[in-house]
Amino acid sequence: MRQMDRYDCEHVFKRLDDYLDRELTPQEMKLIEEHLEICAWCAETYQFQAEVLNAVRSRLQRIPTSSRLLAKVSSALKKAQGEVSD
Repeated sequence: MRQMDRYDCEHVFKRLDDYLDRELTPQEMKLIEEHLEICAWCAETYQFQAEVLNAVRSRLQRIPTSSRLLAKVSSALKKAQGEVSD
């Protein structure tokens, strides 16, 4: 498979969530950043999604959680990680 030297809007849109979560390779991150520099529509979409994500993260930090809920979530994450590793 040929490596891409630039992304178009479709590629960026499909990978934007992973870009926001910093789950891409350095090369993929660079390709998206280069596209965002030249495409106003994708840059606006990115900015909107980043603002929403930051607002959600901010609110989640202020929600009190019980230790029981935290233990359940932690257990589920450990189980899911074990399933992925297998």
